[in-house]
Amino acid sequence: MAMSSHLMELKKKHQHLSDAVEVAQRSPAADDLEIARMKKQKLALKEEISRLSPN
Repeated sequence: MAMSSHLMELKKKHQHLSDAVEVAQRSPAADDLEIARMKKQKLALKEEISRLSPN
């Protein structure tokens, strides 16, 4: 059960970062380095989710 809640939390963080990246990319004053950092975090979360998922 703890693994399931951990996966859910990782998925929430991934979605939050995804939304933040979208917003930042639409902003004319967006910081490209910050966007790149968020994308790296998002990828790391995706890899962790894949590694922990039972599928």
